[in-house]
Amino acid sequence: MKTELTVNGVSRDLDLDPRVTLLDALRHHLHMTGTKKGCDHGQCGACTVLVNGRRINSCLTLAVMHEGDQVETVESLGSPEAPNPLQEAFISCDGFQCGYCTPGQLMSATAMLEEAKEGWPSHVSESLSNPGTLSDAEIAERMSGNLCRCSAYPGIRQAIARTQGDAGGKS
Repeated sequence: MKTELTVNGVSRDLDLDPRVTLLDALRHHLHMTGTKKGCDHGQCGACTVLVNGRRINSCLTLAVMHEGDQVETVESLGSPEAPNPLQEAFISCDGFQCGYCTPGQLMSATAMLEEAKEGWPSHVSESLSNPGTLSDAEIAERMSGNLCRCSAYPGIRQAIARTQGDAGGKS
């Protein structure tokens, strides 16, 4: 099936089986291997990408469903030579160890910081109308869909807290 995906601002024409997930289209058809396949069941968050600015598990959606959408992967955030502020914070706060979950953590954190900036409450928000500054508990709740087997959670939360006034660390 002919499908046009816009990934990181670039339009890509693909010929896909309609059963191909967005994750597999990114990794195997576009060779964008930053997005990781962890559990392949939507439970770990390693495959988190942004679609039209909102975070999703790319293993749970079909690529053909996203024709006309804006898909952003970890490759859109920065590079080793020019990391964005969130990536820099992950490095300085030791927010990763093996690095496998890091792309999903970064994408989820980017989106959750924007959600908080827009006033979206979480289950632990003190107020439904203004979540205010993100506490450690607030960050932990908002990032609960992303697992880290190395247990780098304290560094991840610290990195997110460091960049929370920076709209997700986007440059």
